[in-house]
Amino acid sequence: MDITDRAAVAKFASDAIAIYGYVDSIINNAGIIQPFIKMNDLQFETIEKIINVNLYGTLNITKSFLPHLLTRPEAHIVNVSSMGGFLPVPGQTIYCATKAAVKLMTEGLYAELMETNVKVSIVFPGAMQTNIMANSGIENRQARGESSSMKALLPSKAAEVIVKGIEKNKLRIFVGSDSKMMDFLVRLNPIFAGKLIYKQMKTLLS
Repeated sequence: MDITDRAAVAKFASDAIAIYGYVDSIINNAGIIQPFIKMNDLQFETIEKIINVNLYGTLNITKSFLPHLLTRPEAHIVNVSSMGGFLPVPGQTIYCATKAAVKLMTEGLYAELMETNVKVSIVFPGAMQTNIMANSGIENRQARGESSSMKALLPSKAAEVIVKGIEKNKLRIFVGSDSKMMDFLVRLNPIFAGKLIYKQMKTLLS
């Protein structure tokens, strides 16, 4: 399903509820990154695609299922953001903007649903062993430029961390020691954190 197609998403939600009888939780995990180039060189077509998938895709799924979730005895919404949702990453400015938007949208939703049966969590993954580069159409040349110092987490381990966070009704779920560390560092000294991530990522910039 194309999550940017609002009508298709609404139909999917209706069909899922009709087939299974109920839905108790949703996890908005779909997302794409941008080519590792500066915003000045990024085409609007690419910008719009990233916004449509990362932000509107999450919004479409959430809005389609939320009315039903509110009828359930207990329900949960999980939205996946990124370290880029709280940390500026050069060459990923638009991606970071969408993930920051997902972060604040989720936190706002958490506040709105505080006195309801629907719990809300926001996930901040660090380096992960996923196919996000290939799925985003990023060239292998850029992928090979990734720092070998990054210890990417297995998806199975990430899933375990996320499920445990859901069970504990955590608002913020950090996946990976790098995510936890950078969250602490960016709050302690945002300028130093920004310079640190720039040094690690600048070789990827086209």
